[in-house]
Amino acid sequence: MPPARDASMPLFARWRERATMLPRPYRLLLAFAAGAVSAAAMPPVHAIPVLLATVPLLLWLLGADRGWRPAFATGWCFGVGFFLAGLYWITFSLLVEAERFWWLVPLAVPLLAAGLGLFAGAAAWGAVALAPAGSLGGPLALAVAWTAMEWLRGWILTGFPWNLMATVWTAFDAPMQAAAATGAYGLGMLTLLWAGTPALFADRRRPVRWGALCAAVLLPLALWAGGAARLAAAGDAKAGDAVAEGVRLRIVQGNVAQAHKWDPDRRLAHLRAYLEMSVVPPPGGLPPPTHVIWPETAVPFFLDTDPLRRAQVAAAAPSGGAVITGVPRVRREPGFRAWNSLVAIAENGDVVAVYDKAHLVPFGEYVPLRGMLPVERIAHGRGDFTAGPGLRTLTVPGLPPFSPLICYEVIFPGDVVAREGPRPRWLLNVTNDAWFGDSAGPYQHFASARLRAVEEGLPLVRAANTGISAVVDAYGRTVARLGIGRTGVLDESLPAALEQLTPFARWGNAVTLVMLLLGTAITMIVRRLQGVSSDG
Repeated sequence: MPPARDASMPLFARWRERATMLPRPYRLLLAFAAGAVSAAAMPPVHAIPVLLATVPLLLWLLGADRGWRPAFATGWCFGVGFFLAGLYWITFSLLVEAERFWWLVPLAVPLLAAGLGLFAGAAAWGAVALAPAGSLGGPLALAVAWTAMEWLRGWILTGFPWNLMATVWTAFDAPMQAAAATGAYGLGMLTLLWAGTPALFADRRRPVRWGALCAAVLLPLALWAGGAARLAAAGDAKAGDAVAEGVRLRIVQGNVAQAHKWDPDRRLAHLRAYLEMSVVPPPGGLPPPTHVIWPETAVPFFLDTDPLRRAQVAAAAPSGGAVITGVPRVRREPGFRAWNSLVAIAENGDVVAVYDKAHLVPFGEYVPLRGMLPVERIAHGRGDFTAGPGLRTLTVPGLPPFSPLICYEVIFPGDVVAREGPRPRWLLNVTNDAWFGDSAGPYQHFASARLRAVEEGLPLVRAANTGISAVVDAYGRTVARLGIGRTGVLDESLPAALEQLTPFARWGNAVTLVMLLLGTAITMIVRRLQGVSSDG
């Protein structure tokens, strides 16, 4: 017979008991499922309330573990589910050339999820070490440990800070304003703390349950209220009052399918389409563009060695302005080298600015441990791209100085602006998300880019081959956008940068370090006080 149910036990306590009394294989499967469901909180679904169920469930499952190995395994299963469901879209890139990479389709995302799951496993182990089973500091301990692992994930092995917890808030302009002070890592820590508090509803002590309920309600309200007040002081994003004087940008979205992009029989037609869209008069008597922006590798020719094509591109440059485009760049002597670059070409054909992508995509633009791994990079061509020297601020005639960011260079919190030289007045992200179709990938990429605008207090201009192209103000609000799969142009003014540095722009990820240290100290104090109370 099953044990008699304790009617005095709180409902959440009964749920916790049912979860933790399961055989260990079922608990691991439940952790995996909780992680997979948690991915629904990310863009484009933004089902944020699921975290109020899945994060407490993870904490309860960790409470059933004894020792660091079981805790690590539980966290790893949660992480594998989270990354498997959140990064499924990477498989789309392998299907562009399925005849070459078909064998990787069933392997790539599961192996990546298994590797990234190690960070979640380490976070679970850290949480248990900080706050043993039953500790009131459990939610804060998990928030601290998970955030520390997000930070580590942002730089180890060149870094992959994708789907940070903070991105769940990008569905709303107000709560993501906290990133101006805390950065994405800090906002993610607050998010995990909030999501984990319902775990304390299972406590038998009524004051603990009421305190957890207050925290679960007040924390998001504080984020919303603080962000709303900041936006109210900023004014309407689309009013166009705070813009760079004399600048009118045309962002061209060519919508070229990745399978057709490098087709020799179509390359010239693609270039002509970009040229034609660049010179069409703006509708409704709007001012003509002063500068034209094309996406990553929009020009499928080597402009540095092809003066004819360079002259064609220059013909699309407005008088006194330039065409800014992504383009492959090569040097054949001595030895062949290639760069994924951004160049600005004036109307006379001069290249007035060059930036070479510094943060290359593993397996996309280069193969780690080449010679040992039996694969070629996924992007077009053979051999590896060469990494550029690093971030820099570019100056183009007629434009405020800007920080160029190619593709996923925009996803790194605190690493989108050069530390030396003049501070840019805006961020320019050129990208090609055609690899991933109309999947979650492009939406997640755009959400991450918007967070960089909030953190730095700088407007963001984004030119994407198949979308999402957009103009975003210094508060992360979308002024204008072209959706996925659309062909067209955006004619917009350049929003102004904030005159004062945001706290994050001033101190960077040092803010996160302070939050982690403070969270650790509070967790240890709570653990100590709880131990003293238990002894008493």
